[in-house]
Amino acid sequence: MKKIVLTLFVLAAVVLPSNAATWVAADRVADVGAKIVKANSLSAAINFKVVNGAANNANAPLTNTVQISSADLTYTGNDNEVAYVVAHELGGIINDNVGKQKVRNYLKSAITNTLSEDNVISNAMNSDYVENKQSMSEAKEADIMGTDLMINAGYNPLAGIVVLTKMPGSTWEILRGKPANSERAMYIYDYLTYNFPAKVKAGYGCNEYRNFLVYADPIVQERNSSKKKLEKFNKEQAKIKAERTKQLAKYKSTGGLSSWNVTYELLQSITESESN
Repeated sequence: MKKIVLTLFVLAAVVLPSNAATWVAADRVADVGAKIVKANSLSAAINFKVVNGAANNANAPLTNTVQISSADLTYTGNDNEVAYVVAHELGGIINDNVGKQKVRNYLKSAITNTLSEDNVISNAMNSDYVENKQSMSEAKEADIMGTDLMINAGYNPLAGIVVLTKMPGSTWEILRGKPANSERAMYIYDYLTYNFPAKVKAGYGCNEYRNFLVYADPIVQERNSSKKKLEKFNKEQAKIKAERTKQLAKYKSTGGLSSWNVTYELLQSITESESN
C-alpha cells in the first residue's frame, strides 16, 4: 500500500508541473470566449483574435471578430482571469463604447473648427481631464457588463479585480498606498457586493485579492455603518443593474447594431452634403 501511495505521489509531482507549464493564456481565449458567448446567448458567429498591443474593436460588430490584447493576457494566470479580459472587451462592444467615442471625436472636431483654439469651451472639450474621465467611465461600464457575462458563464467575477490590481497603476495610487486601478476594482467589488453577495463571500484565493480587501473592507464598513450612505449606495447599484440589463437586451434585439455608429454616419452625411 505504501508503495502505491509513493508511486502516485511521484507521478503527481512529475505530471502536475508539466500540465501547469502547458497553460498558455492566449491558447485559452477561444474556448473561454466561446463559453461566454454561448452562456449569454450572444451571436454564435462571434470569434476571438489575440493581437499584439491594444485591442481595437471598432469594427467588431461588423466583422464578428473580437480582438484580445496579448499585453492584457500577461496579467492572467487561469481561465477565470482570461474570462475577465475577454468579457471586458465584449462588455465594451455591448455598451457601444467605440461608437460613443466616434461621435465625441466628431463633435469635438466640429466645435474646435467653429471656435478658436483658445476658446474656453473648445479647451474644455479637448482637455485630457475630460478625455480621461470619459475613458474611465466607459472602462468601468465595460467591467461590470463583463462581470455579468462572466457570472452567467460560470466564471469567478472576482478575477476582474485580481487582473486589474496586477496591472500597472498610477503614481498617485502608489503614493496613496492604494491597489493598482483601485477605482475600477472597487467599482466591480461594489457591484458584486450588492448584486451577487454570495460571489464575494466565496472569495478568491490569491495575494492580490487579499491585498485588495485590506483596502476595500474599511470602505464597505464605513458605508454600512451609515444608513444614509447605505441607502444611497443601494439606490445607485439598483440603477446600474437595471441599465446593464437594458443595454444587454438592446444589443441582442438589434443584433449588435450600433445606434452611436448610426448617429456618427448621419452626422458625417450632413457635413458632406453641406460642403457640396
